Amino acid sequence: MNRKTTMQDIADKLRLSKNSISQALTGKPGVSDETRRLIMQTADDMGYVYGKRAQQPNSTYSGPRTIALIASNYAFSMKSFFGDIYLSVDKELKQRGMELIIQSISPEDAASLTLPPFIQQRAVDGILILSHITTPYIRAVLETGIPSILIDHHHPDLAADSILTNNRFSAYEAIRHLAGLGHRDIGYMGNIRISPSYYERLEGMRLAAFELGIELKEQWIVTTAKEESGEIRSLLEGMADLPTAWFCVNDGFGFMVNSALQQMGMNVPEDISVVSFDNGYLSRLATPPITTVDVDLQLYARCAVEKLISRLNDSEQPRTETLLSTRLLVRGSTGPVVLRDSQGAPNGR
Repeated sequence: MNRKTTMQDIADKLRLSKNSISQALTGKPGVSDETRRLIMQTADDMGYVYGKRAQQPNSTYSGPRTIALIASNYAFSMKSFFGDIYLSVDKELKQRGMELIIQSISPEDAASLTLPPFIQQRAVDGILILSHITTPYIRAVLETGIPSILIDHHHPDLAADSILTNNRFSAYEAIRHLAGLGHRDIGYMGNIRISPSYYERLEGMRLAAFELGIELKEQWIVTTAKEESGEIRSLLEGMADLPTAWFCVNDGFGFMVNSALQQMGMNVPEDISVVSFDNGYLSRLATPPITTVDVDLQLYARCAVEKLISRLNDSEQPRTETLLSTRLLVRGSTGPVVLRDSQGAPNGR
């Protein structure tokens, strides 16, 4: 069987860059109309398939394809987590001889439901949607009929396969770890409006507290925080009293809480323990290193690519949500509760 023509083959024939070929075939700016026509004619002459498979939903995947990875500007800015997922996705696709196009979605495009040209023209075979953009925008992508997989996101209004962290059970384990160290006064720091994942982590915290008989005090459940150092310190300084431990929805919040507490003259973990989520570089950079929930990003990428290929092979199969387990990495930011007397002096453990 003859090898499928790739973008690189077209680039070699025309002595152009692969990026120019991709821009022309996916409708992106960056090449002249004359060059675009030449590239498209050459692609047709060489038998390169672009934008055609999407009109054949029952055909079987066989050979190199072009996959798009889209995410919000905000998601791509979170390099310690989503950047690693992108690199892992790219590696998985290359191993399968597939090509990757990435596109960030601005708030303006999301609000106006403006899809990238390569999606509008159905010039890709499949789409990986990374994290949350907006529900109406993702729905507009799904309505194109191009096979799509959601990564680290799901919603009742979105009819698509999803690859997810088991956020509830992961947060449950983090809270159980703190409870095992004697912590009963535990706070939550995050912004549940950013992502359903953050809300699910709060639900996992509440489930653990319910089963362990811990009463969560609402003044320590911060659900609208901005991920900014000054904001976090102001929030902590404005509290009449503080919990003995904070569960932070991601490593960014964990790093900022850890730093703010020390700037306020407290020791971590002697005075207050900190747990975060994701096992990004900030959790390792902090002093002390932060106890965090480790997410296997390579597994994330592999499951997403495998599910997309499965969907390409069989568009009629039932939709599924895949929950990936995590592991808690215990580091120096968590320790036993130190009981104190009325003057704040240590009084045993």
